[in-house]
Amino acid sequence: MHFSALHPMFGVQVHGVDLPTVTAQGDYPALRAAFEQHSLLLFRGQSLDDEAHLAFGALWGPIEDRSMGKNGPKPQLDNVSNLRADQSIAPADDMLTLNLMGNQLWHTDSTFLPVPALANILAARVLSSSGGETELVSTRAAWRDMPAPLKERLRNAVLGHRLAHSRSRISAALAEQPRITRWADQYWRAVWPNPHNGLESLYIASHAFAVDDLVPEQAQELIDQAVAFATRPEAVYTHHWQAGDVLVWDERATLHRGRPWPYAEERTLASICISARDVDGLDSVRPTASPQNDAVARPMPQSA
Repeated sequence: MHFSALHPMFGVQVHGVDLPTVTAQGDYPALRAAFEQHSLLLFRGQSLDDEAHLAFGALWGPIEDRSMGKNGPKPQLDNVSNLRADQSIAPADDMLTLNLMGNQLWHTDSTFLPVPALANILAARVLSSSGGETELVSTRAAWRDMPAPLKERLRNAVLGHRLAHSRSRISAALAEQPRITRWADQYWRAVWPNPHNGLESLYIASHAFAVDDLVPEQAQELIDQAVAFATRPEAVYTHHWQAGDVLVWDERATLHRGRPWPYAEERTLASICISARDVDGLDSVRPTASPQNDAVARPMPQSA
């Protein structure tokens, strides 16, 4: 196994590893160490079917289930695809495609869930003829380099997250869909310290809609300023997908977004998110003695 840099600020390509053969006692410890250090891993030329994908994901932690138990106890992939259940391609104005367009906002996965994500493991399945890139930035580098006045405003901030908030920027009708509004608002600290190396990262997403006691306009302005700094052009790594590519990124220390593609063409990426645990620093990002903690007991607003 050896590594080569993807971007000056973060990310490495991993060479010499066949993902279906990775075991807990074999290559996984070295991969996990690289993940903690570099935040983004790229593997090329992989043959990762559903079974191997799920087995590899299980090494990292519990596999996220957004079906809320409806799919049964066995973990399943949560593919990022514009292919409908009847195998037809969803039109550009279909709710499925509009939801995928929501992924084109800078975000971190699962901040709107009661248990956020540690990692995303994303594999190329069907690629479009053009477009469809995935862009990422390091929020660890952003936090390190952030101007002091902005950093001071965020240091002890608690952010509210709501999926309908990001989806309302794409379509008001999408934001009102039951699958979008089924989770209560979640609140997380704006800084996530890595328990393995002590390095801090900005923890933010397009789903963020509230900051402590700021009025909505002030909260959105602060969130937008932080995201804009983190996603400066020179900070962005753009991944141009090839068949056999697999990306693994640290949800605690990155932002990412998809890019448009010809929507009449299928684009399918096989995806699983790994849920964060206290060993991953989850307890440190959870607010304490805060009235926002009651949010999980409140009904989710039906519109953003």
